[in-house]
Amino acid sequence: MSAQPEFIVHITADGERWDLLAFRYYGDATEYAPIIRANPKVAIEPVFEAGIRIDIPVLADSAVVNVDLPPWRLRAAIV
Repeated sequence: MSAQPEFIVHITADGERWDLLAFRYYGDATEYAPIIRANPKVAIEPVFEAGIRIDIPVLADSAVVNVDLPPWRLRAAIV
């Protein structure tokens, strides 16, 4: 049995925001606080520039992890 990953690595596209990431990965735009806490070196800005690495915590109580990647890419994106 493999352990559940702690983070999914997300590389930002120009114009993405904290709340959009929370909605994409957790299904709830208001759940951005865990993402911010997991990325203390990322500036709190209204929108991201392209190419910023964001660690998305895998929440034990979250039933939704919506990643638009094929399964082979998803495994590669999980740290």
